[in-house]
Amino acid sequence: MKKAKLFSLGIVAVAGLTLLGACGGGNSGSTDSTGGGSADGTTDAAHSVAIVTDIGGVDDRSFNQSAWEGLEAWGEEHGIARGAGGYDYVQSNEASEYTTNVNGAVQNGFKTVFGVGYLLKDSIAAAADQNPDTQFGIIDDVIEGKDNVVSATFKDNEAAYLAGFAAAYTTKTNKVGFIGGEEGVVIDRFEAGFMKGVQDAAEKLGKEITVDPQYAASFGDPAKGKALAASMYQSGVDVIFHASGGTGAGVFQEAKAINEQLNEADLEDKKVWVIGVDSDQQDEGKYTTADGKEDNFTLASTLKGVGAAVQDISTRALEDNFPGGEHIVYGLKDGGVDITEGFLSDDAKAAIETAKQDVIDGKVEVPETPEK
Repeated sequence: MKKAKLFSLGIVAVAGLTLLGACGGGNSGSTDSTGGGSADGTTDAAHSVAIVTDIGGVDDRSFNQSAWEGLEAWGEEHGIARGAGGYDYVQSNEASEYTTNVNGAVQNGFKTVFGVGYLLKDSIAAAADQNPDTQFGIIDDVIEGKDNVVSATFKDNEAAYLAGFAAAYTTKTNKVGFIGGEEGVVIDRFEAGFMKGVQDAAEKLGKEITVDPQYAASFGDPAKGKALAASMYQSGVDVIFHASGGTGAGVFQEAKAINEQLNEADLEDKKVWVIGVDSDQQDEGKYTTADGKEDNFTLASTLKGVGAAVQDISTRALEDNFPGGEHIVYGLKDGGVDITEGFLSDDAKAAIETAKQDVIDGKVEVPETPEK
């Protein structure tokens, strides 16, 4: 089976660090203030860092997992163990737990505390006011006017623009779909970029392609994601780009259920696709056709350097160079976002290569808000 790889220009390291896989949401888990307990116990590290997840978890194969993998890489790089006094995570199962979990991380003595996802903005801002000697980071939103808070955001619209090209160059029905988690400024960027990408690619192809955008109103509702995907596929959509965190698991489930009913001879005309988000979701697309062919329906995945951002900022904090008060933005130009080649056709890859360079060179301006 074809192995997925990064797009030809490659997703580069942010500040020299490996870019690991914005949404929120996914599997629920423990809400212990140390991520369900640490086998390593208390450490005597020079610096300590904790991340507080949104309603997903560190095994959501997306946004939160990327942040955790980045923090684990930071610990390994600097010989710092997991646990109090080192690094750890606090997992949130409900929005009502955000403030409690952020405060718990502070009370447990972590010197730098990240809120993973824009849903934690208010909790991080309040904790920063109450704890001026603690460093805080907010991922995917901006908190202004606080010297002990760094904000990290991503040009998701640029990666989504490339996803739009991928969908346009792949669809056989000229109908594609977008499934978002919760409406807001972050997912607006995904929808706007995707719509623009489909539009520009359709013009190049001389085709009329319609886009059906839908929202699940949750980052952690796979059943809703499955239902939305089923409705779209039944209406003739054959490519869906999801930006819905754990809700996206349901999108993959529906695509798998449809494709498993097909024989190999049917794939050319009847196969449906999913474009993943935030990290390479190729493994989620593995399936076997009705007549036994192993195949994959993850067309490509947009990538977002959440883990690299956490690792980068944690290293700066360790080196007494915490970028408090700053807003760091990661985009295509610096490798902060990108897209995998996945199972794209050669024509699609060539078109995406050109589109990517046009964005980097400033020839194309990708909107951040969709037209309503």
